[in-house]
Formats: sequence, structure tokens, C-alpha cells
Amino acid sequence: MEAVSLFKALADPNRVRAFYALLQQELCVCQIVELLQLAPSTVSKHMSILAAAGLVAGNKRGRWVYYRHTAADNPAAAVLLPALQQLVAQETWPEADQHRLDTILAEDPEFLCRRQSNRRQQRNPPS
Repeated sequence: MEAVSLFKALADPNRVRAFYALLQQELCVCQIVELLQLAPSTVSKHMSILAAAGLVAGNKRGRWVYYRHTAADNPAAAVLLPALQQLVAQETWPEADQHRLDTILAEDPEFLCRRQSNRRQQRNPPS
């Protein structure tokens, strides 16, 4: 059931935030990690749920995965998109997310990915 998959994908606040950010532009996973302040594995799981619902698609470029929204290619999502945008416009988080995203986009995605990798290594040093 496409509708159930779509609604389940949008039932999580972090997935709504990631999807909403992707409506603006394509983003690297590391940029989404920075935006949501979640672990890369958690972001990857969220993105796989959005992809399974036909809302986003990933494109691997070298070591990095970039996501873009595919709502226009999904008839059910295209119908829901205006309602989602109208509901999100009433929230306070989009402005804060956009400010944070502007800061994130000013940095090189490769630098962000390396910085995140370094943080993980510092938290989990090899035994």
C-alpha cells in the first residue's frame, strides 16, 4: 500500500525535517547528519525509509551519498506535498533548520564528512 508507506515515512519528525530540507536542494548524507544532529547510521535508516516510500533517491558519488527529493515523480507524494508544505509553514522549526542549513552549506561536504568521521573515531577508539 503506497499510501501507508508514504504516511509512515512522514510519521517521524526527523524524516519530515530531512525531506523538507531536500525540497530546497540536494544534500549529502553528512549535511543531513549535521542538520539533524543524529548518528550517520540513524540518518541512513531514515533516508532508506523515505526512499522506500518514493520520496527521495540517493546517488553515490565517490565515497559520499547525495539525496534529492523525488516527490514530483511520485503521484501520491505530489498530491500530499502542498498539504505538507502548508502544515510545515505553521511550525517554528523550519526557520531554525534553514539557518542551520545555510551554515552547513557554507562548508565543503567532504570536510563535514571527515570531521564526522574523526568525531566517531574519538568516541570509539580502536581497541
